[in-house]
Amino acid sequence: MAESRRCNRLLPSHGGDAMPLTRETLEQRESRELASYAMRSCESRGRAYPAAEHPYRTIYQRDRDRIVHTTAFRRLQYKTQVFVYNEGDNYRNRLTHTIEVAQLGRTLARALSCNEDLTEAICLSHDLGHSPFGHRGEWTLDELMRDHGGYDHQKQTYRIITKLERRYPDFPGFNLTYEVREGVVKHDTEHDVADAGDYNPDERGTLECQLSNLADEIAYSTSDADDGLRAGMLPPDEFLKLGISRRVLDALGETAASIDLTEPLEHHRFIRKLVDTEISDVIQATEANIGAVGVQDLAGLRSQADNMAGYSAEVEEENRELRRFLYDYLYRHHRVMRMQAKADLIVRSLFSSFIDEPALLPAQTQAIITETGRGLHRVVCDHIAGMTDRYAISEYRRMFDPEIAV
Repeated sequence: MAESRRCNRLLPSHGGDAMPLTRETLEQRESRELASYAMRSCESRGRAYPAAEHPYRTIYQRDRDRIVHTTAFRRLQYKTQVFVYNEGDNYRNRLTHTIEVAQLGRTLARALSCNEDLTEAICLSHDLGHSPFGHRGEWTLDELMRDHGGYDHQKQTYRIITKLERRYPDFPGFNLTYEVREGVVKHDTEHDVADAGDYNPDERGTLECQLSNLADEIAYSTSDADDGLRAGMLPPDEFLKLGISRRVLDALGETAASIDLTEPLEHHRFIRKLVDTEISDVIQATEANIGAVGVQDLAGLRSQADNMAGYSAEVEEENRELRRFLYDYLYRHHRVMRMQAKADLIVRSLFSSFIDEPALLPAQTQAIITETGRGLHRVVCDHIAGMTDRYAISEYRRMFDPEIAV
């Protein structure tokens, strides 16, 4: 028999008739319900280019929607997380990872009475600048661009949302709010080092920005563990010896001997509790940090020497151990390493061919070289960085296999 749940329902003052929620109503709701240190839509520092307010959406809801409707967002579907698309349909790609980050970010923001829409917008945009083939593709492009400014996916994300992708006739980029752009440049995780540039680098990012960073860390570590176990590349016995795994086992009332991670339902049960453990720890630790320093408002939060959002010291150390484990057993696994070697060959071959003979580039890309003043190397780099794994592999075949039609 299904569980019966009851909730106290407050009837609207207008007698129950459905009424549209206007932007002003939503902003008033934020003012009443969000924490004193949260970022309110009506207090945004605005957009780079003036834009009229929307009657039914807040400024951050519009940012979220703008990101979802971009070409860069759609391309994430065929960009590598760990496994290239042809490894199978059951593994994460860069798009599903991004969706998971956004879901975790909203959970964190809601629990801490922060702005869910701002958090979600930052989460949805954080990986738009990733090249094909994940970090291997990024490292190869960075090496190839060493004498021409290098390549960093975080900086590329910022260039996409502010310059590269054209969505409007009067200005480049998406014209996102200051706070979403700030969230991109202050995205600081194990794989990303913040370079805040013109965004007050000595000023802490909003708590929504900080929570987005943690949502990313939680998403990639837990999902990589999930996919690695499913692929048979992580040894379950060794995985269950980790500190974070022992913590999860205790929460489940299990031991390493009583649980079988090769059994699908047990596997899913364990991963669910792993994610829940990470999320709950961040909520509790962040609340404790804010209380310990007495943060009263957003200005006080921004002025702190350290981020307020984080893990407890114990879980932070356990996560370091988990990341080392994933590096040793998954990221250095021969299947992953072989694909990375292929990725390196594909990116290098395409890059050198386009540099040596720009006429091999599509006509619209050739035109960009002279029209924008970016220079040949940067245009070629942007062209390759925008490719999906699938397109890069296809382009490589068309370029170098004489039996494949161009």
